[in-house]
Amino acid sequence: MLYNVSIVMGRRRQKPMPAVLTAEDLPTAPTVPFFKRLNQLLEDAGFESFVEELCQPFYAQRMGRPSLPPGVYFRLLLLGFLMGLDSERRIALMACDSLSLRAFLGYGLHERTPDHSTLSRTRRLLSLEVHEQVFSWVLERLREAGLAEGNNLTVDATTLQANAALKTLRHKQTQQGYRAFVRSLAEAAGETVESEEDLNRFDKKRKGKSLSNAEWESPTDPDARVAKMKDGSTKMAYKAEHAVDLDSGALVGITVQEADQGDTKTLPETLEAVQDAQGSSPETVVLDRGYHSDETLERIEAEGADSYVPEPKRKPRNWAGKPERQRRHEENEKRVASEAGREYSKQRTEKVERSMAHMYATGAMRRLWLRGKENVRKRLLIHACGFNLGVLMRSLTGTGTPRGLQGMPADLAKC
Repeated sequence: MLYNVSIVMGRRRQKPMPAVLTAEDLPTAPTVPFFKRLNQLLEDAGFESFVEELCQPFYAQRMGRPSLPPGVYFRLLLLGFLMGLDSERRIALMACDSLSLRAFLGYGLHERTPDHSTLSRTRRLLSLEVHEQVFSWVLERLREAGLAEGNNLTVDATTLQANAALKTLRHKQTQQGYRAFVRSLAEAAGETVESEEDLNRFDKKRKGKSLSNAEWESPTDPDARVAKMKDGSTKMAYKAEHAVDLDSGALVGITVQEADQGDTKTLPETLEAVQDAQGSSPETVVLDRGYHSDETLERIEAEGADSYVPEPKRKPRNWAGKPERQRRHEENEKRVASEAGREYSKQRTEKVERSMAHMYATGAMRRLWLRGKENVRKRLLIHACGFNLGVLMRSLTGTGTPRGLQGMPADLAKC
């Protein structure tokens, strides 16, 4: 059925501001109840006093310009996850323009919000250990609520595009750019190179052509590595590895490593990060085929956990003289084929992929604007804090992000 509704066309004009403007006269966004509830949660848990005491050694007692309070700094980085802001410039711009974000940060209309340079400098000054302790503090709040016990764990990794370009690569020995390096090879081979087409022709037919990380590095971001992205393209990248609690879906560990490292090489660092964050080892570790190796099964058993790692299709192995490896292999194979193993496999796909979708798709961190492994991990740790606070908020109120609030602002405001 069609309804004939008459709508009067409005005209763009700026209404004069009243002589007296109170706080009640200001418009409010639908996200205001969410940020109020999140601020209340942080305040009840003593977040402000915790981060101020934690960051005190990094602040001067008397000298220097007015600083960015630690509580405001971490809230600004949380906004990157909550609002899907990829760079610190965009975070600073949104914080300045939005009334609801000003209220979340504790800034009035007459106050100047922090600019991106202040945010970046504070991130560089605060150590990685501080960010790790804030991450552990958020995990502790989840455990108090009966979440993120970390008994059943799954680990998976993804690549993040680094803030560096392939065309800026330099050869480690000669320090030449790629084009200059190919030109020198052509001259050494006695080839005549008079144009770019000649150079491209020589480069295309020469043997041994590669962009090996052993030979090439980025001068702007030495920690980045040449790697294949999820879409199949080749870019400078980092590798982010998630450890996710299978019961609650919370992130209990996250590391940033070289993108050219295999899963079996990066797993130990992630398991160690989980141990440091929650102070205990998991009872069950569920992984995909890329992690299967003798070393992986041995390490998981040494942690006192049961492994659920499907084995890739391989030729039959000769176990002569390797009874322990054979035992671990067969026990793991039985667990994977069991009903519990099939259920864990389903949960692994759901929980770990969800964390990556929130962190890097809606959280806008698939393309990095920071350089250096330490800087990237600082930002990811606070992103992970935002993800975990979303898990906690969802258990308390039914919604864990400002976007998810849009359909239920009235209900959340009563929480």
